[in-house]
Amino acid sequence: MSALRDALLAGCLLAPLATAAQDLDVAALALADQAPVVTPAASDWRSFVEAGAGSGASRRLSLDLQYEHAVSAQWSISFADRFDVNWPGRHAINTLKDAFASWRPDAGTMLDAGRINLRNGVALGYNPTDYFGRAAVRSVVSIDPASLKENRQGSTMLRGQKVWDSGSFTAVWAPAQDGVGVAHPARMLLAASQKIGVLAPQVLAYREGSQPAQFGLNVTSLLGDATVAFVEWSGGRSVSQLAASAGTGPQERRWRNQASAGLTYTAPNRLSVTAEYHHDGRGADDAAWDMVRHGPLPLYGLYRKQAQALQVLPTRRELFFHARWQDAFVPRLDLSAMHNVDLIDPSRRLWLEARYHAGRFDYALQWQRHRGEALSNYGALSATNGWQATLRSYF
Repeated sequence: MSALRDALLAGCLLAPLATAAQDLDVAALALADQAPVVTPAASDWRSFVEAGAGSGASRRLSLDLQYEHAVSAQWSISFADRFDVNWPGRHAINTLKDAFASWRPDAGTMLDAGRINLRNGVALGYNPTDYFGRAAVRSVVSIDPASLKENRQGSTMLRGQKVWDSGSFTAVWAPAQDGVGVAHPARMLLAASQKIGVLAPQVLAYREGSQPAQFGLNVTSLLGDATVAFVEWSGGRSVSQLAASAGTGPQERRWRNQASAGLTYTAPNRLSVTAEYHHDGRGADDAAWDMVRHGPLPLYGLYRKQAQALQVLPTRRELFFHARWQDAFVPRLDLSAMHNVDLIDPSRRLWLEARYHAGRFDYALQWQRHRGEALSNYGALSATNGWQATLRSYF
């Protein structure tokens, strides 16, 4: 009985202590749950270094720097630059993409001044309304359309924008300046967009120096939940690309149209497929292209060089297909494919890329193949057939 009495007494004394200990544990856990979560502030810098090696002895080392900083609630600055060194020959090229200041007096008004890589257009493979992209690519590190639009020299300009719930208006003025092998006189661009039902049209007017004005239109529309239809058009009085290369005067000037039209379908598994038709009224038709190919080689070389610099089509019509599959087969693996088919001569180009994202590193393998007769649109580029491997490290 004495032992039983002692046990009961001990239990009565220890039970409150155990309950108090449990209460302390619960309070401690609650306090931990209420502790503020500290999230590291996002850096203003987004930069990487990239090394590439391809078929033969070609090698490349690139440094890409991007900086965006909000000085105040109304003022911010942006900077983007890329430096490429290519071997053999150690050919160094610097591309100043952006270097401008922005002022935001209110939520819907913006004013930017400086060097800006201005991009326009809704198509993927060919953009007739991308007026400021002509003669802006200094170093072709990839023929992927996204890379060609991103890695190009910005133009010095003053840009004003007004944005409202269903539309926007943009005005751009750029003084005379040099492009890549092309001198640009002063340029002006006006662009206005307004959502109308299921359509989102944008109209543009562009003037360069004393040349006739060019007019543009971009329209997109949803066709169901997974398909987007788009049309991009530009038109105005101009000379053909062949006449410009040969030095023919303004007497050859007449109204010409450039257009891209296509569809993009996005599957539930994050596979996106685009098909486009491209038309460039300044490019060579069947007769003109046959004359260029079988004419003097210096004229052919000059014609191809200017078409590449201006990012226009050497021939008048082509088909373009592009596919991108994010997280294909395994997470962080992206697969891309691009196919160009010339409709003037039977030449074509195929480009494939596999890119794996692993934390701070990207590993990519690209392969391209050009098919066609000698001096055809894509057959003339057969020297660039082969593969390229790149390693990118973000810091």
